[in-house]
Amino acid sequence: MREWIEKFKAAGLLRVIDEPVDIDLEIAHISYIEVKKPDSKALLFTKPVSKDGRHYPPILTNTFGSFEALKLVLGKDANEIADEIQNLLKPKKPTTFKEKFDFLRYLVSLRNVFTKRLKEQGECQKNQKFGEQIDLYDLPNLKTWEKDGGAFITMGQVYTKSLSGETQNLGMYRLQIYSKNELGMHWQIHKDGANFYNEYKKAGLKMPVSVAIGGDPLYIWCGQAPLPHGIFELLLYGFIRKSPAKLVKSLTNDIYIPHDADFVIEGFVDTNELRDEGPFGDHTGFYTPILPFPVMKVSAITHKDDPVYHATVVGKPPLEDKFMGYGTERIFLPLFKTTAPDLLDYKMPENGVFHNLILAKINAWYPAHAKQMMHAFWGVGQMSFVKHAIFIGANAPDLGDFEALTRYVLNRISAKSLFFSEGVCDQLDHASPNACFGGKLGVDASEDLSVEDVVDVLSDDELLAKFKSVDNDIIDLKQYFTDTKNPIVFINYDKKSLVKDSFKKLLEFRNHFKILIFFDTTNAISNIYMSVWRVTNNIDALRDIFIDKEQICVDATVKFEWEGYTRGWPDETNCTKEVIKSLIDRQLIDDDNEFFRKFEIMG
Repeated sequence: MREWIEKFKAAGLLRVIDEPVDIDLEIAHISYIEVKKPDSKALLFTKPVSKDGRHYPPILTNTFGSFEALKLVLGKDANEIADEIQNLLKPKKPTTFKEKFDFLRYLVSLRNVFTKRLKEQGECQKNQKFGEQIDLYDLPNLKTWEKDGGAFITMGQVYTKSLSGETQNLGMYRLQIYSKNELGMHWQIHKDGANFYNEYKKAGLKMPVSVAIGGDPLYIWCGQAPLPHGIFELLLYGFIRKSPAKLVKSLTNDIYIPHDADFVIEGFVDTNELRDEGPFGDHTGFYTPILPFPVMKVSAITHKDDPVYHATVVGKPPLEDKFMGYGTERIFLPLFKTTAPDLLDYKMPENGVFHNLILAKINAWYPAHAKQMMHAFWGVGQMSFVKHAIFIGANAPDLGDFEALTRYVLNRISAKSLFFSEGVCDQLDHASPNACFGGKLGVDASEDLSVEDVVDVLSDDELLAKFKSVDNDIIDLKQYFTDTKNPIVFINYDKKSLVKDSFKKLLEFRNHFKILIFFDTTNAISNIYMSVWRVTNNIDALRDIFIDKEQICVDATVKFEWEGYTRGWPDETNCTKEVIKSLIDRQLIDDDNEFFRKFEIMG
């Protein structure tokens, strides 16, 4: 971490905060606001403190807080790594002596992909604590949100191995601090860590786990990479760095961890014990519920001399995962193409929470080709979590030009362009009626299925008056893309009855609209960015999309038990107003109401 801090400083990508800042909400709130800025920087807090007077080692946040930072960590542009993978998948036969020599030299360099196990102890083990010396509260673990169940480790590299020892895994899971020597192990049921856990549980054995914090930040990026099952993520580290990850054995279990980590927490998970974990404001921008998860009993804590603690903040977009996700998009495109060869490009916008929305450009050679591609995505690793996908043809606008792309899609689709399915979804998803599976939506804009059904566009005030004449719970509305074949109407709705019933009433005015999207009154319908975030989070396609001829209605409101939703709708993550005021008063953040509204900092 110290080396990387110097690299970030030299690149002009670091802001140092020398004032004392509390690990309870304050550090998280500053980091949350900083990463949303167009010129965001990594933050080094040199004097973390707690309310009970503890002082802690420095904390580094927002390591992946910009495209420049991502490039610095990767060592090159993500597209260069993608090109290298593409060349490996489809190598060109060398013809000249130089090409043959260069190719041979490159093949030799690939030996560095494989991890290297060191016999001696690592830098991460210079300082060792066992037994009664162990105290997780000595670490500056952050509490991010007011309603969180406590402090969490948010940038932990969780190292596990299969029962046979043949397969290793590096995952990135949040870890709740239960006590001085106990951690909540939040691995979701679809993750490799959970699969290993099931092996140990079936065998009646405790599961060894080691958690590394700090070291080369590329470790953590590799930990979230969607590699095929059974491939150790640190092989990707070696491929990118062209230098093997150097590992040392943990002191109290047989897990190997990076020699240069700043902190290491070792222990075992008792597969017979579960404990309530959460709530936690997660990367969806909503609190996940309290649920039982495994408990890790800590057997050792080690750290290097002069360590730096690594943390991240998750919540409403945009955050670090915007840039980490971009790297994943680019680098794994060639691999996705092997299972979907007609895929040209794809993008997972951060305000679609990545797995909730994918935009895919394809070579569409025949009718329903998009449906085939969608089912290919739903069957591939972490792509199977995708809830909504929009497919466009090769001649469509650039995937990053959202306005032009939206116009293109709206001028090509009709109700026939929508197709529905059901499958697994992320365990953090709250909109589906069932945990871990729910409705999915595909939109085929790769072929023009639009209809010549001209909309008689009214002004917002005129349309609102008509809508209120049949449903007075419609508070406000705003129309978008009225110059396309499928204008969109955002509606603020004071929901006292089913949105579906309101839609039926509004069909009296069907010649004045095509697509209606209902929001609660708390949603700012003038804020497209955050409205897209709410739509992709809050709908289950099989329950919340209604179609009548060519009119489409989307219910993006909060769901209640009286309408059949029984899981308990979660709260959104919002900064604590009193904390924000204190940070402004101390000039640690700017007082910028427009910025706060744009990203709904305080709701």
